[in-house]
Amino acid sequence: MHALYIVKKPLVTEKITYGMNEHNQYAFEVDPRASKTEIKKAVEELYNVKVVGVNTQLRKGKHRRLKYGVVTEPLQKRAIVRLAEGSTIELF
Repeated sequence: MHALYIVKKPLVTEKITYGMNEHNQYAFEVDPRASKTEIKKAVEELYNVKVVGVNTQLRKGKHRRLKYGVVTEPLQKRAIVRLAEGSTIELF
């Protein structure tokens, strides 16, 4: 898979922003089929940084009750990427 198809978008929350500032960690929404090594290569290729470690989370979709029945949101995969010392990603 191409790097643009693996990394969908960066995630920004209070907890992730704290990780960016204190631990040099960034979070991305990624393709559920991507492995940790593919995610590492994609982030290094897209942002020109050195990745030290990758942690992933598979998040189940929530059940939503609508007027025509119960719908389940799709599965979501997050990757928390730790960068080498001195590397940063400009998201804003």
